[in-house]
Amino acid sequence: MPTHIIFLVLFAALLHASWNALLRGGADRLWSMTVMCMAIAVASLIAATFMVAPAIESWGYGVFSALLHVGYNLFLVRSYRVGDLGQIYPISRGSSPALITLGAAVFAGERIALGELLGVALVSGGIISLAFSGRRLSVPSLPYALGTGCFIAAYSVVDGIGARLSGAPLAYTVWMCALWGVLMPAVYIGLRDARSLLRLRPGTLAAVVGGLVSLLAYAIVIYAMNEAPLGAVSALRETSVLFAMLIGYFFLGETLTARRILACVVIAGGTFIIG
Repeated sequence: MPTHIIFLVLFAALLHASWNALLRGGADRLWSMTVMCMAIAVASLIAATFMVAPAIESWGYGVFSALLHVGYNLFLVRSYRVGDLGQIYPISRGSSPALITLGAAVFAGERIALGELLGVALVSGGIISLAFSGRRLSVPSLPYALGTGCFIAAYSVVDGIGARLSGAPLAYTVWMCALWGVLMPAVYIGLRDARSLLRLRPGTLAAVVGGLVSLLAYAIVIYAMNEAPLGAVSALRETSVLFAMLIGYFFLGETLTARRILACVVIAGGTFIIG
């Protein structure tokens, strides 16, 4: 994998961990996620006016991905309702690289090298180990966390294929995100009402910033998936768990146990092998 792709994906991982920390800290996470999507939609539509439209062959993938992203949002919000960031995030993110590698092999015809496959396994195993407490994995919202990981894998494979067919990966990304950003408010209004969505709250600015950060992070990932194997890019992206742990340690007062440090070493080793 080219060095510049590695650094771009690691930067995207840092951005991803940052917006997840913003979401987890919110009082009303469904509202925060919806406001983030609205910011994504506005920014995407503005960016799309300066880009050539993606090839028509990719449009179906973009629509399908937007629907998958809405499902991902709902499962992620539900996971955080009763689960901690330190458990939900590793499970949902750690379960996806292996699924993406499998999906890329089945649907995109990718053949990942043995060394990269080992790296993906190390990254996934190290991330999931962060969710354990002792020898037990006690997570009340475990089905939703695993479901989130499945949505991540599904939309990553769909977007990886769609971006390659589009001839313009960034244009594909902004149009897909614009549709996703329009669908999520519609779902929110169906579940609640329009008045509560449009009311200004103390966390509005943070949600808007989180949405823009999320858009930038995913645009980087889509670009990387156009240049490198989907599974390898996904594994590198999921090192966002390391950044989330460091954010928790330095800014949220969370502890770093020996188990977590060892998991970091395993993840870093997997990342090095992939690179």
